[in-house]
Amino acid sequence: MNRIFSGMQPTRQLHLGNYLGALKNWVALQKDYECVFCVVDLHAITIDHTPDVLRENIREVTAAYIAAGIDPEKNILFNQSAVPGHAELNWILACHTPLGWLNRMTQFKEKAGKHRDNAVLGLYAYPVLMAADILLYKATHVPVGEDQKQHLELARDIAGAFNRYYGKEDFFPLPEPQIMGEATRIMSLRDGTKKMSKSDESEYSRINLTDDADTIALKFRKAKTDPEPLPETVEDLEKRPEANNLVTIYAALTDSTRQQVLAQHAGSQFSGFKSALVEVAVAKLAPISAEMNRLLADKGEIDRILKRGAERAGAIADQTVAEVKDIVGLLRV
Repeated sequence: MNRIFSGMQPTRQLHLGNYLGALKNWVALQKDYECVFCVVDLHAITIDHTPDVLRENIREVTAAYIAAGIDPEKNILFNQSAVPGHAELNWILACHTPLGWLNRMTQFKEKAGKHRDNAVLGLYAYPVLMAADILLYKATHVPVGEDQKQHLELARDIAGAFNRYYGKEDFFPLPEPQIMGEATRIMSLRDGTKKMSKSDESEYSRINLTDDADTIALKFRKAKTDPEPLPETVEDLEKRPEANNLVTIYAALTDSTRQQVLAQHAGSQFSGFKSALVEVAVAKLAPISAEMNRLLADKGEIDRILKRGAERAGAIADQTVAEVKDIVGLLRV
C-alpha cells in the first residue's frame, strides 16, 4: 500500500506558490494514493502567533485544500493538534535523534538568524516533529519542496535508526520524496530572485488564494519584468529571473513546460504575455477563491470536516503509537 502524507502550516494566507508547488500536485496524487493531508498547526506555534488568528488560519487552510480539489471523503483531512499521536511519537523519536543531525539542518540557521540563543526549542527540533508526522502514518511517499528535502532525509535517517536499534528492519518505511513539475519554486512578483512568501510586506509580491479576479489581474499586470521580449530557449530564459518566474507560472497553470510556453510566446512583449497569463490565472484561480469564501462562510462545517478527519487519522495513529510503545518497552496498562 502506498500512502502519501503532506501538510501546510496555517501561518498567514496561502498563495499561488503554495497552490502550484503543493496543492495542485496533491489533487493529482489523490487519484493513485491513499492520502493523509494535515494542517500542521503544531508547527505553526514554533514562531510568534496570535491565538485567534491561528484558529482562523487553520480553517482557511482547510478551506483552501478543499477548494483546490482535495476530497475530504476520499482522503483524510485534519489538523495535527487534534491527534495526540503526533506529539507522543515526536518525543519517542526525539530520544533517538542525535543532536549532530539537527545541527546540520540549514533551515533553523536561516530562520533563527543572529538570534539563535533566543530561538525556541520547537523551532530547533521541529524536523523531528515533521518526521513523527510522516512516520505516524507509515507514509511511503511525501511530496516536498526543495526547501524541505533535507528534513525528509532526516525523517528517513530517524526511521532507519529506530528500525535498526530495535531490530525491526521494516517497521517504519523509509519515505520517498516526490518533487513534481515546473513549479516547485514560485518566486516573488516583485523580485524574481526571492521565493514568493506569505511574510513579504508587499501584497503585490504574491497572489493570495483568496484574491478575486480583479486583484489577480492587477497583481500580474504590475509584476516586475524586464524590457526585452521573451526569448526562444529555456537557457536564455533562466538568465532573466522575473521573466523566468512568469513563464514558470504560466507553464504550471497550463500543465505545460517552459519550452512549450516559449514556443508559443517567444518574441512577445510582456504586455501581451501578461494579458495571456492573466486570462489563464483568472480561469484557474478565481473559482478556488470563490469556493474558499463559500466554505469559510460556514465555519461549523469546516470544523465538522476536521473533526471527522481527526477521528480517521487517530485510528491509524493510535495503532502506530501502540506498536511503538510495545517495541520501545513502554508499559501499556
